[in-house]
Amino acid sequence: MEAAGRVKLDKWGYEVKTTSDACISSINAYYEQVLSYGRRRSVILEAPIHDPNCVLANMLACQFLCSSDPCRAPFHLQAAKSLLEHATSYERAVFDAIICLISPERDDDVTIESHFKCLGISFLAFAQHSSDIVRRLQLLKHFPKDLVSLTRAQVLAFYMGRPDLSLELVQQVLPMNENENYIYGLLAFPLLELGRMADAEKAARLGYEINKEDPWVQHALCHVFQYECRFKEAVEFMQECSQSWGSLSSFMITHNWWHVALCYLEGHSSVEKVRQIYDQHIWKELERSDAIKAEVYLNAVALLLRVYVRGEINVFEDRLKILAGCLADQAFWYLEWHLDLLTLWALTCTGESAKAEELLKGLRARHSMMTKKKQHSMQRGMMLAEALYKYGKGEDKQALELLGPDFDAINCKIIGASDEQVDVFNEVFYVMLLNTGQAVKAIEVIEKQLKKREGAPFLWRLLERSYSMLGKQEARIVGEKASALETAYFNKLEKQPDPVA
Repeated sequence: MEAAGRVKLDKWGYEVKTTSDACISSINAYYEQVLSYGRRRSVILEAPIHDPNCVLANMLACQFLCSSDPCRAPFHLQAAKSLLEHATSYERAVFDAIICLISPERDDDVTIESHFKCLGISFLAFAQHSSDIVRRLQLLKHFPKDLVSLTRAQVLAFYMGRPDLSLELVQQVLPMNENENYIYGLLAFPLLELGRMADAEKAARLGYEINKEDPWVQHALCHVFQYECRFKEAVEFMQECSQSWGSLSSFMITHNWWHVALCYLEGHSSVEKVRQIYDQHIWKELERSDAIKAEVYLNAVALLLRVYVRGEINVFEDRLKILAGCLADQAFWYLEWHLDLLTLWALTCTGESAKAEELLKGLRARHSMMTKKKQHSMQRGMMLAEALYKYGKGEDKQALELLGPDFDAINCKIIGASDEQVDVFNEVFYVMLLNTGQAVKAIEVIEKQLKKREGAPFLWRLLERSYSMLGKQEARIVGEKASALETAYFNKLEKQPDPVA
């Protein structure tokens, strides 16, 4: 035990070497911002001002700056290193974990490319799997109440496409955190990614009882409702929750509204409502002085691709063109594979083929420079990039040849996307099959998907189109099923208030 007066306890009850109450307060405020997906994570920069000799303060500031202002990060890293001998065991464990995260000397097999603030959490990318996850497992074994370290480890698992590992991480510390704020959102997300929707809903509802304003819990519940085609329930729930979203990060606030927009779209509501959400809750975020543009663009382009696949893009007038113009700025390239893939489609679809080709060449070059292990793990992501480039140009046949007959977007989560986010690529696959006359194959894959989401009207419409192409009588029955769902959802969702705050 450190000498009295020289050590203080942080939010978790772990020892931090400092004499400054203000330093600890800033560290605790940072923890809260990370876990609540707040937009004031920069509060951690106040901690080393209050105590320049605090290892934890300097290390957390270093990690934050790796994303927001990399040139300033080394100063805090060196400060932490120089003081490490006198740090507490907890501080040394956090130091080791973060060093492994930001070190360039790693066996990379995760697909984050730069300093993108993935899921609202700032950290330097090209993050790796093996050594860092091992270190975090050790850290959490000894310091299981540190939910920020748990969150970082889960983000790494997410970018590995490993919800099973993410679940293992949270289950390891759950017995020590059963009544804690935020723990059940961290539990619910890997559960839903593993298809365990009933368990995910149960966990999220437990978290909601603890804190009704936990955005990750709200987000998890919406995921469940949406997957199960409970669109009206999802919209009502999220609109009620939206009053608490004003202080969320650019990613989280626009992503939550992205979910609401998809529920309207999937529930066959008026596309005007979807456009209202795009204008008033996604694009409008850019008007805020502290908005992070890349996070907004990710949710904006993801929504427009959904609209495009459904043949409704004309309702959005020139919005796709404007967004593509923003994405043509190379400052937003190579931040995250998911965003790059969507950008390829947006650029080619709007006639910016030269820019798209430049981006694609850059992705190929980055892929070729990866280790053999990482090249292999990222192969599906690269294949999808090539196919989306072709799809955007209207070359459906060539895109399908790249994807192959057994394509399933669920196998492409390595790009850094959830099940719900990658599902649009399945929709693209179905539409391309139909566009190239492959109705039999389309029926096979669409019927397989309908076993998971029987209440999705768009899938039934695609199936109706497939049977119609073959002159099958089943087309009429399937069309009636689609109409019944559309009418039911449309009537329910049209009764909802306009989604404009």
